[in-house]
Amino acid sequence: MIHIVDYGAGNLRSVENTLSLIGCPYEIVTSAGQLDGAEKVILPGVGHYGQIMRSLATSGLREALLGVIRRGIPFLGICIGLQSFFEGSEEDPAVEGLGLFEGVIRRFDKRLRVPHMGWSPISARKECTLLRGISPNPYVYFAHSYYAPVVGATGAICDYGVPYTALLEEGNVHGVQFHPEKSGSTGIQVIRNFVELA
Repeated sequence: MIHIVDYGAGNLRSVENTLSLIGCPYEIVTSAGQLDGAEKVILPGVGHYGQIMRSLATSGLREALLGVIRRGIPFLGICIGLQSFFEGSEEDPAVEGLGLFEGVIRRFDKRLRVPHMGWSPISARKECTLLRGISPNPYVYFAHSYYAPVVGATGAICDYGVPYTALLEEGNVHGVQFHPEKSGSTGIQVIRNFVELA
């Protein structure tokens, strides 16, 4: 059973559709107590960084998600879900991220076309669970104006004026800046790889 966190602005429907396509049962989570006994958790991300982080804090989901991570439960952040793993974001400097990794989310240079939207290749930096069964340098779908720095946990990068974290893995924490639910067969395999984690 996959628990999908609903904080009021996530792109839940496409994630639900992907899970249904691969035959994986799921439950929508809107309160902290629903994460008790969770086996795997997905935090989709669409919208404004500050809005999302404030919503998680006021609902009690922030601390519940940190508890999920501390308990070693597989956790997947998508787009801003991945960005939430860092200390903060230029999109709303007054709001703290989850602080799992050092660094701040930055906005792409104004000389670039922003948002970075469409299909771009990613390049693996190390062997990644989420990329098992996927050909090298696959194209995936992005839609974002801010990016995460490259850190030790970065599993794959994308280059859009600057190299940034496209996929992250460390222990039970997994994140993708791209939208696997919109990335065709590659994205389906990424989700399947997460679902099949022990």
